[in-house]
Amino acid sequence: MKDVLVIGGGVAGLVAARECAHLGLSVAVLEAADAVGGAVGRQEVAGLLLDSGAESFAVRGNTVAAFLDDLGLTDQIIEPNPAGAWLHLPPNRAGGAAMSVPLPAAGVLGIPGSPLADDVRRAIGWSGALRAYADRVMPVLKIGREHSLGELVEKRMGKKVLDRLVSPVAGGVYATDARDLEVDVVAPGLNNALTTVGSLSGAVLALRTAAPAGSAVRGLDGGMHRLVAALVADLERFDAEIRPATPVTGFRPVDTDTVAADGTVTSTRTWLVDLAPESAAADPADAGTIIGAAPRTLEARHVILAVPAAAALALLEPLGVDFAALAALDWPAPAAVELATLVLDAPALDAHPRGTGVLVAVDTPGVTAKALTHATAKWDWLAALTPAGRHVVRLSFGRAGAGVPTLDLSDDELLDLAVHDAAAILGVDLSAAQVRGFARTLWSDGLSPATLGAPDRIRRVREMVEATPGLDVTGGWLSGTGLASVIPDAINAGIRGRRAVLDL
Repeated sequence: MKDVLVIGGGVAGLVAARECAHLGLSVAVLEAADAVGGAVGRQEVAGLLLDSGAESFAVRGNTVAAFLDDLGLTDQIIEPNPAGAWLHLPPNRAGGAAMSVPLPAAGVLGIPGSPLADDVRRAIGWSGALRAYADRVMPVLKIGREHSLGELVEKRMGKKVLDRLVSPVAGGVYATDARDLEVDVVAPGLNNALTTVGSLSGAVLALRTAAPAGSAVRGLDGGMHRLVAALVADLERFDAEIRPATPVTGFRPVDTDTVAADGTVTSTRTWLVDLAPESAAADPADAGTIIGAAPRTLEARHVILAVPAAAALALLEPLGVDFAALAALDWPAPAAVELATLVLDAPALDAHPRGTGVLVAVDTPGVTAKALTHATAKWDWLAALTPAGRHVVRLSFGRAGAGVPTLDLSDDELLDLAVHDAAAILGVDLSAAQVRGFARTLWSDGLSPATLGAPDRIRRVREMVEATPGLDVTGGWLSGTGLASVIPDAINAGIRGRRAVLDL
């Protein structure tokens, strides 16, 4: 019997488990993969220990920084190179070539606050800038709220702003089409500011003025995977059990009534958690005999479900008709992205020709990738580990609604595509002969909680779980994209879990 079983060993699961373990509860974390950490993973490429997933965190609310301080990592928090990101765009006119420009500075999710600024005109041309400026004189709808970010932008500022500025940013941050993003989720306060100020560009400037100064993201010296290492070490210090390679196949409540001598009935609930059978093992006494392990079941007073959306809904569905109804809601198809990491000997990249990275607009000719991060240009700690002329770049493939175009490629084919796209995006000549290391990582089941209708679906999930004693659910599909959303939600799940157990 455990006090708390956490199903899922990503950052959300580890954070929730930590909240319970710190109060002396017996805790076990069950993770299906061979390693914990989820999307904050690590990989070794050409002798370098690199992030295989998230490589930074948003500074909003200071929630991540406060949590890192609690883990003793404050002195490891670092700022990225302030050079900023670029855009790789289709030609502005028929017959032209693809173009690269810096991402305009005074914007929110690519929406320009100053439509006639030079950096905006470079991206969308004079005609696009003048159309965007017309937002300043358009009337504002006073009744009701805008829901679709893409529709709002196109209506107020035109298609060029949407296609060449907002959509690349939306795809890079949320892996979702801008038209499918809920305004109030991805840009809180924008609707109110639009009504108050009277224009979308004015609303953007108002939000930027109200935002705290400083970098929008930070990282950890050595990589964000150090967060996972610190969490694991902290959990082990408090005797929490961490079990990778332990898939959960289902769980169910068991209610027991105990009758005292005076006739008083006490009801208690525990949870039985079914684990997948261990892999079949060879009998050491007979090499020709295979022994299959029996199914395993654990018991706990409280369960915290911290797995991605599809897995969570599949585990919840058998709990009853109401949970089955949740699984049957109109959930969007999960987004998937494949990352290709290249370690290159390319002195031409010493000049950081595209800042810290590039977002690629849809239908940009000659490029399949949707984004590129120039990691050695972005992070000083990584540049310090590499000799002169050696660079780390990471490309991502896969857009919302279009699938991942690299899934059927062999490693050699993906390497060649990544080198080709990196050369086109960065504007330098590159070849496979310059590659000193390569790795590919597929991240799937990325269900964004920022899509249209998501707030209502999430509300229904949370209400159902809150009405189920001994159960909690957390994770990015409910809390929001990024560690700044995931960590506070997981902390709250852990607090509710420990309170539920200690109240027994």
